[in-house]
Amino acid sequence: MGTPQADAEGAGGTPLHHRVPDLGALELLLAVARLGSLGRAARAQGISQPAASSRIRAMERQLGVALVERSPRGSRLTGAGALVTDWARQVVEAAEAFDAGTQALRGRRDSRLRVAASMTIAEYLLPGWLVALRAQRPGTAVSLLAGNSRAVAERLLAGEADLGFVEGLDIPAGLDTAVIGHDRLVVVAAPAHPWARRRSGVTADELAGTPLILRERGSGTRQVLDAALAGAGGLAAPLLELSSTTAVKSAVVSEAAPSVLSELAVREELAARRLVEVPLRGLRLGRELRAVWPAGQRPAGPARDLLGLTRRAE
Repeated sequence: MGTPQADAEGAGGTPLHHRVPDLGALELLLAVARLGSLGRAARAQGISQPAASSRIRAMERQLGVALVERSPRGSRLTGAGALVTDWARQVVEAAEAFDAGTQALRGRRDSRLRVAASMTIAEYLLPGWLVALRAQRPGTAVSLLAGNSRAVAERLLAGEADLGFVEGLDIPAGLDTAVIGHDRLVVVAAPAHPWARRRSGVTADELAGTPLILRERGSGTRQVLDAALAGAGGLAAPLLELSSTTAVKSAVVSEAAPSVLSELAVREELAARRLVEVPLRGLRLGRELRAVWPAGQRPAGPARDLLGLTRRAE
């Protein structure tokens, strides 16, 4: 049994596409057989008669046989042309089945979109993007899986999501990424907390040495904070570790302890004075927001459109 490459190349090692006419030429030959005229066949294919004649001659040279006899009364197939036309019909029908199948695959792909996003992006940015996507693709059903940045990566690598969004520093192997925006982490405290009245703010050493209310390990916020304070000896043991930003904010508002959260997540609380931003001296906690997807699988269909919307919103 021959190898796939040998089967494709056939005798003499010549690739199949050099020996077989292209679909356009085969469709033209079928039109000549159906209409009995090279001119009418050219019009049916949307090309000029000289172009049609040139294409038929090129096909005859390629195959090494005469296919069409031309006369003032029209064009008719030669004996060889009739045989080639029968085979051409089978090739074109197979191509039509191939096209219908790929269209069905695209339709299935475009009918749904599975998005995985870290908590801050899922809560504060994705809703607006998904509303805009709905206007572009009203027939696409979107499912959203929210979790920390580590969980987003795991879902993508397991094939459980088409596109992900993360805030962390580390992108696992097997994923491609693009920056879609930027965010800032801020120190926040309840208005009655002593830090809220300190105009000079706190230092990185003081922040590192204070038991805080923090997101769990694996979250993008925690990754950035751990990396930023590594030079100050690392974070003290947290007073509380919570798995959602909403839970962290509620605990800080109750005056339990300060926290470090995304500026996106605390805008409303800062504006309403339920929380106060505490200046942080000598340290800036910035981070990139990223889209991620399986390596080598560039987003397509609704995933590509959603990625485009995030970039326009930046």
